[in-house]
Amino acid sequence: MGSRDRERRWSLQGLTSLVTGGTKGIGRAIVEELAGLGATIHTCARNEVDLNDSLSQWEKKGFQVTGSVCDVVSRTQREELINKVSSLFDGKLNILINNVGTSILKPTMEFTAEDYTFVMSTNLESAYHFCQLAHPLLKASGAGNIVFLSSVAGVVSVEVGSAYSATKGAMNQLAKNLACEWAKDNIRTNSVAPGFTKTPLAEHVR
Repeated sequence: MGSRDRERRWSLQGLTSLVTGGTKGIGRAIVEELAGLGATIHTCARNEVDLNDSLSQWEKKGFQVTGSVCDVVSRTQREELINKVSSLFDGKLNILINNVGTSILKPTMEFTAEDYTFVMSTNLESAYHFCQLAHPLLKASGAGNIVFLSSVAGVVSVEVGSAYSATKGAMNQLAKNLACEWAKDNIRTNSVAPGFTKTPLAEHVR
């Protein structure tokens, strides 16, 4: 879609966004869509090489995107990321996209405690904590938006692992609760539940 087509739809000029896990798959597509509509974006990734490569490509396209290395499993790194975002965007944030997600393809009886903790902390705990951390920034913007990247696996039974599906179902419910709880703060909350999408994460899923 060209820039003129985007202009006919709407503009996000002047708005700020944090997209977690924005260098690959759906997250990358979101970064490029928002940037193409004029938003100023900060994203994060675990891999510094991937991050720098993506930032270089976006700079050539004229997109306003900055980035940080962050493993969202780490509570400390999540806090550091939000502090960075607050500094970049003068204490205000319009859009939080909780995109980071992972899955371990194992039958339920083969899941270890470590497997369970990793999936839960990556998919659900990080999103929950990012919402808490970003709330003051979203409220300060006067027009805050949270989007959770859930999955159809959080709505119906799909063979992608019970722990993964559980995190996505919880994410859908979390979106409903925050939509009601934070409406008074002018923060809209939604959950998007796509089906199978050909991304690096889904390469081993049939």
